[in-house]
Amino acid sequence: MDKESSWDGPLSDDQTRKAKLSEIRKVGSPQKSFLIEIYGPALGKNYPVESDLISIGREPTNTIQIDHENVSRNHARLERVPPSIFIEDLDSTNGTYLNDVPIKREKLRHGDLIKVGGVVFKFISGGNIEGLYHEEIYRMTITDGLTQAANKRYLIEFLDREIARTIRFGRPLSLIMFDIDHFKKVNDTYGHLAGDFILKELCLLLSKLVRREELMARYGGEEFIIALPETALTTATTLAEKARRMVERHDFMFAETRIPLTISLGCAELSPMAADPTNFIREADERLYDAKHKGRNCVVA
Repeated sequence: MDKESSWDGPLSDDQTRKAKLSEIRKVGSPQKSFLIEIYGPALGKNYPVESDLISIGREPTNTIQIDHENVSRNHARLERVPPSIFIEDLDSTNGTYLNDVPIKREKLRHGDLIKVGGVVFKFISGGNIEGLYHEEIYRMTITDGLTQAANKRYLIEFLDREIARTIRFGRPLSLIMFDIDHFKKVNDTYGHLAGDFILKELCLLLSKLVRREELMARYGGEEFIIALPETALTTATTLAEKARRMVERHDFMFAETRIPLTISLGCAELSPMAADPTNFIREADERLYDAKHKGRNCVVA
C-alpha cells in the first residue's frame, strides 16, 4: 500500500503518514480572509471577513466595533468584490491608513497593514495558512484548555469593553457567577479524572444557554461567570434558575457511574458603585456566597 494514501488504519514504526499542503488547508475555511489586530486593546484577535460588507467604527452597530476615542463612529469598511477585497475610509476624522499611507479606497493584498485610529490590523488573504495559524494562536490565548470556556484574562477584557459601553449608552449589564457544590467531595470520591470530566460536561451543557454576544468564562477552579450584555437583573436571575435546574436534572455519567451534581449561583447587575470588572465580579461573588449559606443549589440576586 502507498504510504501517502489516506488509509485510516494503524501505521507501523517505519511508516510516517505525509500530510499534503492541500490537506492542511482543508482545516477551517480555506477561503476565509482575516483581519488580525496586531496593535490595540484586543491584541491578536481575529476578525473573519465573512460577508460582503464589514463596517469598522466606534458605534456598537459596526461589524468590528472599536471602543477608542480616536476612532470615528463609522470609520471605515471592507467591501468584497470577488475575487478582491477593498478597504474604504468613510470620511473619518483621523483617516484610514494602508501601510502608513492615508487612503480613500484601495484594494487589499495579503500582509497589508490597516490603521484605524490607534488600532492596527494585518490583512490575511483567504486560503493562507498564516491566517489559520494566527486564528488558532489567538483562540488558545483566550480559552481555558480544559473546559474550552473563555479564560479569566479574556473575561476581564470583555467586561472592560462592555462596562464602558453600558455606561455610555445606559444599557443593562448583568453577571451570573456560579460554582459546583461540594466539588472537593466529587474529586475525593470519584477521582480527579472524574472532576475534569464534570467541568467539561458542565460547560458543554450550559453553553447552550449562552448567546453569541454573551460570554461564559472559567474564573478559577470550579468557579464560572456568565456575562450578559443588554440583560437586566430579573432576566439574568431567570436564566440562572434555568441553569440550576438543567444541572440538577442532568445525568453526569463517568465510568458508567452517575455523579449527582448541583450548582449555586449569584447574580448582579452593573451599578455606578461597581463600574469596573473587579468590583462588578465582587458583587456577583457576594451573591454566590449568600447562595452557599442558604444551603446551596439555589440562586441569589
